[in-house]
Amino acid sequence: MDSLELIVVVAAAVLLMGWLSRRTDLSEPLLLLAVGCLVGLTPSFSSFALSPDVVLFLFLPALLYWEALTSSVREIRDNFRSIALQSTGLVLATAVAVAVVAHALGYGWPIAFVLGAVLAPTDAAAVAAVAKAMPRRILTVLRTESLLNDGTALVLLAVTIDVVTDEHSFSWSGTALAFVASYGGGILIGAAVALLLIPVRRRLPEPLLHSVLSVATPFLAYLPAELLHVSGVLAVVVCGLVSAWFGPRVIGSEARIQAVAFWEVASYLLNGALFVLVGIQLPAAIRALTSVSLVQATAAALAVSVAVLGTRLLWFYSVPYLVRLLDRRPQQRDRRITAPQRLPLAWAGMRGAISLAAALTVPATTAEGRIVGQRDAVVFITAVVIVVTLTFLGPTLPAMVRRARFPADEDKSAELTLARCRLSSAALDAMPALAERFGVAEEDTLRMVQDIEDRTAPAPGSAHRRESVRRLQLALLQVKRDTLTDLRDSGRIDDIVLRAVQEVLDVEEIRLGRP
Repeated sequence: MDSLELIVVVAAAVLLMGWLSRRTDLSEPLLLLAVGCLVGLTPSFSSFALSPDVVLFLFLPALLYWEALTSSVREIRDNFRSIALQSTGLVLATAVAVAVVAHALGYGWPIAFVLGAVLAPTDAAAVAAVAKAMPRRILTVLRTESLLNDGTALVLLAVTIDVVTDEHSFSWSGTALAFVASYGGGILIGAAVALLLIPVRRRLPEPLLHSVLSVATPFLAYLPAELLHVSGVLAVVVCGLVSAWFGPRVIGSEARIQAVAFWEVASYLLNGALFVLVGIQLPAAIRALTSVSLVQATAAALAVSVAVLGTRLLWFYSVPYLVRLLDRRPQQRDRRITAPQRLPLAWAGMRGAISLAAALTVPATTAEGRIVGQRDAVVFITAVVIVVTLTFLGPTLPAMVRRARFPADEDKSAELTLARCRLSSAALDAMPALAERFGVAEEDTLRMVQDIEDRTAPAPGSAHRRESVRRLQLALLQVKRDTLTDLRDSGRIDDIVLRAVQEVLDVEEIRLGRP
């Protein structure tokens, strides 16, 4: 199978399934997974093997970085306790629950804990694809949990793999030290990379170079962390959060527009590609199953799926109430949510490509050359749990969100109003001095003042007049575009001139908003 064929098939699948999802309201991840399975059944892709290195070293840093860039640092700080408990405690609880179920079904403790570590983290791509229409706070908690729990699970996986391959014996002190070193090192490296890049961003002369640096940044954080054997996941997330905090002060508008446009397309394509690649891998996981029968492995996978979902439900309906008993501060009471509103958080437990990549990293042999028993079953069970969670949780999560009846995010509306009023006030205060400095005529200054005041406190009928003017400006832009194209078609200007003028028209259209 040629690499170019794979790229074309994956891109076409992402495009077509994205279009179909929007036409039918079906779950996009589920459609991508299904079409991937169909592709995996074809002879050309029957031998396809998903490389864990591609997922962990190429897809993961890029996706984590963009998710971190678009997160709210304030909301993470305000909800840090919940996020920390879910990204560590819930991961460990899920790993133990899965290991207990797997051991009860006949799997040895070491390989059972490997399976638990593989299936412990939720998938950032899967959660981001379906966890929509939630209040800002709830969505931030879910997204940040899915960013950080990969780090916890991968450290736990490394410890359990060492036990399985006889390279190291298990010890509680050694495991605790590994967690502390991994987390601390990842945080330090991520923050250091982000801070070191601030002066670089200030001195870059072109928006294009800013975009190149933006693409390179997650890998600049991930690589040194991995080389030092600390959490590359945490390094990328911290780097993204620090970059998001300082970005408005060091990145210009043109560079920011270009970078955001790139990341929106790249993250959508990478997310979709992961679901397709997991689907392509599913038939191969079934064919590779030899240590147990297909019926036994399927039954084990369904039991493990129940353990994964049940542990998350039990966590969200027990731990938060225990925390309430211990913390009765008034500000914490104000942040509490009802039991129905807690259900969407418990329901957002989708697993994805990260779990499959982690399962594929389990070595086939021990340090002494002995075959690692039931590795094929671990890969198969992981693939089935991914399908079950995406099939069962993904399509039903929007209904859970609607039933939760979350209140409108009034704080966000108030903050938007505050920001707009303060911006207008600051602009009006600075207007006289700036107008004199740049030699702007008084009538032009008054016109600008009137426009700012209309936007801040619109007079009756001004909104309708402003919308009419906006539509007129957009229509005139289209006339300009048609004229520009006619000039190019007639040979009076070339394509280079067309693109230069077109860029100005595009920026103006963005300023005016969509037609």
